[in-house]
Amino acid sequence: MSAFDWLPPDGFKILLVLFLSFLVGLEREEQFARESYRGFGGVRTFPLIGLIGYAMAFLAGSQIWAVAIGFMAICGLLSLSYWHKLATSSASGVTSEVSALTTYLIGALVSHDQFWIATTLSVASIILLELKTALEGIAKHAAPDDILTFTKFLLLAAVILPIVPNQDITPFAINPFKTWLVVVAVSGISYGSYVVLKIAKARGGLLLTAVLGGAYSSTMTTVVLSKRATHDARAHTVSGAILMASGMMYLRLAVLLALFNRALMLRLAPSFLALALIAGASGWLWARRDGADGEAEPVEHQPSNPLEIRAALMFAVFFVAMLIAGHLAGLYLGRLGIFILATIMGVTDVDPFIMSMTQAPPASTAAGYAASAILIAAASNNVVKGIYAFALAPRSTGTKALLLLLGLAAAGLVPLAL
Repeated sequence: MSAFDWLPPDGFKILLVLFLSFLVGLEREEQFARESYRGFGGVRTFPLIGLIGYAMAFLAGSQIWAVAIGFMAICGLLSLSYWHKLATSSASGVTSEVSALTTYLIGALVSHDQFWIATTLSVASIILLELKTALEGIAKHAAPDDILTFTKFLLLAAVILPIVPNQDITPFAINPFKTWLVVVAVSGISYGSYVVLKIAKARGGLLLTAVLGGAYSSTMTTVVLSKRATHDARAHTVSGAILMASGMMYLRLAVLLALFNRALMLRLAPSFLALALIAGASGWLWARRDGADGEAEPVEHQPSNPLEIRAALMFAVFFVAMLIAGHLAGLYLGRLGIFILATIMGVTDVDPFIMSMTQAPPASTAAGYAASAILIAAASNNVVKGIYAFALAPRSTGTKALLLLLGLAAAGLVPLAL
């Protein structure tokens, strides 16, 4: 027997309405106590409004107009309350009044057996009300460009992606939907790292910048740290930070592989995790040789926005080009052709090539060859970053960074022999 069998048929619904609306009212009472100001409603008013919503929906049945009339009546009452508040105090917020309208709808939803939606609305309302200080703090500290940047991500993910055709076209089996999904995923991971890097700006030191920057772009981070080394005498610290940034590259690649090709991820995850751990630990220990913890002198640099539409389009073009190039290399040159292409792509951004390996048809690129090509591309990229560091940093720092990255590149090729 259910614990609620003793209740009338609608008894459970009434109790649910009372409980949910009481929680909203309780939050309002707590907020008023903190602000030493008495606004609209509380632990009695909100449950009453919820019951009105329930009763109106119960009496109306399937006639939505009656519920709408009750909603308008509550709006009129709340308008009078708000007008009185403006006339008698300096407070001008409408949060409590809008919460009351939500409570009315919660009662109506429960009457129509929409328990999940009603409960979700209640919980979401309480969370938003409780997070007032935190949300206002975000609004105050958010730069206008941050809002535009996030809007660009929504454009990529929620507007463009759903309308892209999800079918293979051309003899190379290029799927526009999967292509743009790769763009969204890579841009999203870069954007997450970009946001964290901006938040941590001027709050951490060289090593923190290396870790966060490596998750965003290890090549860009290598260039920035190498240029900074011209006025930083800590050769071990800078070169160690560069090594740590390249270690983060392997974690980034592991996440991307997990999203798009589980078989490749399972093949490469142990190697990537080991390489990331080796690079991170070795870089940190190497940096400690200067007797510093890397927390002083935070790095001041502004990473480029990873969600620029032009950058997304360029990535999509390179990704498609790598799909075609990989298909042709495998078809006409076999395994050697794919490996040569992987080595060449290490000179530039390796993401398009590596993501093309996750989407390559099994007929043109076997999983084992694809995994080997990814390891070669990552190792080649480490060599190129070492050359960048050697060319841009002072000789002492550049030489150390080059040797460390050559060592990481060699370690990255070890799994090929296993």
